This record gives sequence, structure tokens and C-alpha cells, in this order.
Amino acid sequence: MTVPGSPRPPRSCLDRGTRSATTSPEMETLRRRVWRDQGVVSLHLEDITDPWLRQAIQNEAVRRWGPRQQEKTHGR
Repeated sequence: MTVPGSPRPPRSCLDRGTRSATTSPEMETLRRRVWRDQGVVSLHLEDITDPWLRQAIQNEAVRRWGPRQQEKTHGR
């Protein structure tokens, strides 16, 4: 409850209910900025069309950070 004319309460990055989902163009802008400012690459595996390159990137990510949660084990 707020009093009319009073200042709005402070915003917090922990308040997830007030922000809409990030759009595709926004994500692309963020990726570009992080690459240019920090040298960090963010890629979607599905966007990489070369199967050899896609597998090499996936192998390196699994080696560094472990398998993805949604990754299928194909019965193993």
C-alpha cells in the first residue's frame, strides 16, 4: 500500500516479477556487447550449422562445465 504522491519503492534485481522476458534482439545486443567489452562468446549450438564445429564447441563446454541439465544420455 502506498500513499498517493509518495515516491515509488526502490527496484531490485531480485524482483523477477516486474521484468518481461528478454527478446531475441535484446539478447543479440547483449551478446555483442559482452563480446566487445569482455571477450566472452555466447552461442546457441543450434545456430552453428557446421556439425564438426558444433560438436567441438559442445565437447569443450562439457569438458569445462559438465553436461547440460536437459542433455539426453541416450539410454546410458
